[in-house]
Amino acid sequence: QVQLVESGGELVQPGGSLRLSCAASGSIFSPYALDWYRQAPGKQRELVAHITSGDYTNFADSVKGRFTISRDNAKNTVYLQMSSLKPEDTAVYYCSGIFRGVRKWGPGTQVTVSS
Repeated sequence: QVQLVESGGELVQPGGSLRLSCAASGSIFSPYALDWYRQAPGKQRELVAHITSGDYTNFADSVKGRFTISRDNAKNTVYLQMSSLKPEDTAVYYCSGIFRGVRKWGPGTQVTVSS
């Protein structure tokens, strides 16, 4: 049973940077694509970033040029590096992946961008 756990969310000022981590357990990590989603209060959950097993990446238009996604298969961890943060980036951030046909989610980590 795959488990995903995010960490790294905190309060940060506009223009600041933050790195989120998501550690996976219970499965071999490397064959799977992984995603970061976010959900702001009163809004639908949205896909922020995606990385394939071959390290191909893509991003939501709203974060292109500011966020990067990477993975360390030896550590079973995926990262979301966020820079030039804006108040509208405030949300709960979730990592997710489809493992053997089942989408799994972590519990999320809160990112708040505010002065």
